Amino acid sequence: MSLAVVRSQFSPRIAAFLVGEATLMRRLVAESEAPTCVPLSYHSDIQPSYVLWIFSSLVEGMMLLLRALYLVVVFAPALAVAPFADPSDAKLRLFWLELFHSSLERAGAAFIKWGQWAATRPDLFPKDVCETMSKLHSKAPAHSFSQTRKTVEGAFGKRIEELFEDFEEEPLASGSVAQVHRAVLRGQGKKPVTVAVKVRHPGVTEVIRRDFILINWVVKACSHFSGLRYLRLEDSVQQFAVFMLTQVDLAREAAHLSRFLYNFRSWKDVSFPKPLYPLVHPAVLVETYERGESVSRFVDSPKRSHINSALAHIGTHTLLKMLLVDNFIHADLHPGNILVRMERFNPVPGKGLFRSHPHLVFLDVGMTAELSNKDRRTLLEFFKGIAMRDGRKTAECALQFSELQTCPDPKGFVREVEDCFKDWNAMDSAVLHTGDCIQELLERVRRHKVNIDGDVCTVIVTTLVLEGWQRKLDPEYNIMETLQSLVLQSNMASSLSYTIDSIMAP
Repeated sequence: MSLAVVRSQFSPRIAAFLVGEATLMRRLVAESEAPTCVPLSYHSDIQPSYVLWIFSSLVEGMMLLLRALYLVVVFAPALAVAPFADPSDAKLRLFWLELFHSSLERAGAAFIKWGQWAATRPDLFPKDVCETMSKLHSKAPAHSFSQTRKTVEGAFGKRIEELFEDFEEEPLASGSVAQVHRAVLRGQGKKPVTVAVKVRHPGVTEVIRRDFILINWVVKACSHFSGLRYLRLEDSVQQFAVFMLTQVDLAREAAHLSRFLYNFRSWKDVSFPKPLYPLVHPAVLVETYERGESVSRFVDSPKRSHINSALAHIGTHTLLKMLLVDNFIHADLHPGNILVRMERFNPVPGKGLFRSHPHLVFLDVGMTAELSNKDRRTLLEFFKGIAMRDGRKTAECALQFSELQTCPDPKGFVREVEDCFKDWNAMDSAVLHTGDCIQELLERVRRHKVNIDGDVCTVIVTTLVLEGWQRKLDPEYNIMETLQSLVLQSNMASSLSYTIDSIMAP
């Protein structure tokens, strides 16, 4: 094989392509930063910088080639097993899923984030693949404290000791893009404040940039295969690129936090960490440290209490406000990003009776979604169709979720969804859950190759995740019934805002 590759000049062509891609990117950056007027004396300096530019382009090309070879080695086992990993063979399928999961973990930040993004796209990938990719929220290797110190001091131009009274060297958590340290901010005459310092891993942006060059190359190659065109890979990569941009740029996450804080400023049971400006930088984010325990403890607990019901109630209305009123949705609402803090309140003023009440804190708001007015209206009709068990209406809404609809048999899709709803209507409502219905619908969307825009699908899956853990908290609470009761009152956002705020705000 090596001799065949050399004789076909495949390797030199790949190297030339990679160098060309890197050269083109650098040229575009140089042109965008170049001054409009160039003094005559500038021409005397062209030669050395031009040689340096060629050398750096060659180095970049070699880095891309080495990265490509590394990724080929990492993914080769999973790609070799993939043709035989048929769902009918459960053992081999499970082995392939675990192999693919570990390959993504070894491939680095961009591929871990791609896996997390893929988990929100059951319209494109099978259910078992999405479930496996959703497990990529696991702890990633942490970088050293010396690198943390260098990043923080480089971002703010001061030594760590000048900014913080205490800074824990061991991180609280580490993800694929950044890790979090607990610290005590220097008060400057005021009371010291405990903060969380989110620090981006060094070199992660360069690795992600190179990975995107390689991913774009693969997408261009795949676009020549007619069987893959319905996936709209170029659009998907663009959506994923925006998603990665918000994850890597911590200053953007700070802006998201500020927006959520404003939207929920009057709510007593919901809060978000507060970014502490001016200690905000694309590589470092300092925010208030929020105490609490993961909502998973309540979700997994066999005991049922008024606290569980309150958590389900608060979570549902939080999502509905994001979706129906603010059009700004936290798109990563898995239990690891939600803390519960118990607070005491007096239900009867003047009496000495105090009762515990849960308070939800939402973390990690890097991934958000916003919908166009058309998509919001269609999504509401889609949820109403599910709540009212109207199969035709639900299927027709699903077909409207993309302007570039390439479903080969729309009538067949509508007919199959209608048949599903007839079967569901015949079942006991206590046995059939809304989340199961949505999951089955998305499986049919994938099988019929129905296009759904990324943000719409992200909102649907966020609703699905929320419905899943709320069902465990309070089996009797139905998110779709709550949505239906609100939407049927009025479709005006102002009325919905008044209704939801009157329920939740003090």
